[in-house]
Amino acid sequence: MKFQYLLILFLLLMSCGEEMMPEIQEEDPLLSMDPLAVIEGDNQKSVFVSLRLNKKSSSTITAILETVDGTASSGEDYVGFSGKSIEITPGSIQTECKVEIIGDEVFENDETFKIKVSQLTGADISNSEVTITIENDDENTQLTIPSTGYTTPSEYDGMNLLWADEFDGEELNEEHWTYEIGNGSSGWGNNELQFYRKENTFLTDGNLVIRAKNEVFNGFNYTSSRLITKDKVEFTHGRVDIRAVIPEGQGIWPALWMLGANISEVGWPRCGEIDIMELVGHEPSKIHGTVHYPDPGGNRLFRGDEISLSGGKKFSQEFHVFSIIWKENLIQWFMDDQLFYTVTPSSLGNNNPYPFNEPFFFIFNIAVGGDWPGSPDGTTMFPQHMIVDYIRIFQE
Repeated sequence: MKFQYLLILFLLLMSCGEEMMPEIQEEDPLLSMDPLAVIEGDNQKSVFVSLRLNKKSSSTITAILETVDGTASSGEDYVGFSGKSIEITPGSIQTECKVEIIGDEVFENDETFKIKVSQLTGADISNSEVTITIENDDENTQLTIPSTGYTTPSEYDGMNLLWADEFDGEELNEEHWTYEIGNGSSGWGNNELQFYRKENTFLTDGNLVIRAKNEVFNGFNYTSSRLITKDKVEFTHGRVDIRAVIPEGQGIWPALWMLGANISEVGWPRCGEIDIMELVGHEPSKIHGTVHYPDPGGNRLFRGDEISLSGGKKFSQEFHVFSIIWKENLIQWFMDDQLFYTVTPSSLGNNNPYPFNEPFFFIFNIAVGGDWPGSPDGTTMFPQHMIVDYIRIFQE
């Protein structure tokens, strides 16, 4: 009897427990979209953006999509839409949304727009919008040689022309210039990002052109050129005039400079360095003149100054002349004959060596990236050009 009583009590408790247990609600699936990067191309083409669920659904999932302009514009760079309905059928976990990209042959920066979920039924949202990147594949081959700018005379009273290159031929004169190839050691000591090539230098209309490009070559993402006159054109003291147009842009680092010809024997910085002109591309209106030299222990020291164009003008817009007057124990820097910096032994400190009374040679280059300018970004336009009309050395 007791056993029967306990059995009835157990069955009653089980029955009550089943009635009291709450019904478990199954969570809705999560919908997510994948970002997409696409090469622009020259013609209109279709690309597909993936929409995916984290699990299957027993009912139809409906998403209403719309496009939102970013730097890319609907009707110009892609075909925009609004109220576009996309469904994921029961038992499926993925579908695609077709987007039309409008290609062209016009050079421009990479551009972006967004696809946004404006309405969703049957699922929860993981990310309500996704970025589509249109990667430009057109090269800016347009090279414009400015017709305006400053110029200096071809002769000076009391001075003789020692050497000049007017760049009037069809090819660079390799009796005067040597191409330095590669990325040097640790990016030429500055963590630069370019690979220097001969192919990035050419002559046109009486000008030397160095071209920096955004292209993959030999494991690097950028190419440029670096020219030197070492063992070919070396001199001590005189007036140097270089008429040039200077490139710009974040991460662009053009320079017209000199190194001591004894660098192979004593190393840098003991050989000395004279930077006639340097520009960091995010400051396109400002140039720097600098010397690098050693302390008694051979550690690098440097001094310099800068000069800027007024009225928002940039060194990329027309020719300017970058000059030094270099004498015994004196170097003066000029931009368009305007003095902006002077160095003497006393300005370096009496205990520091003054290595600037020995022969030097020239270096022309455009670096890309590096410790000083930083890396290129989405605002940097490629290719960039440094255009040199002439270089002249005069001596008394």
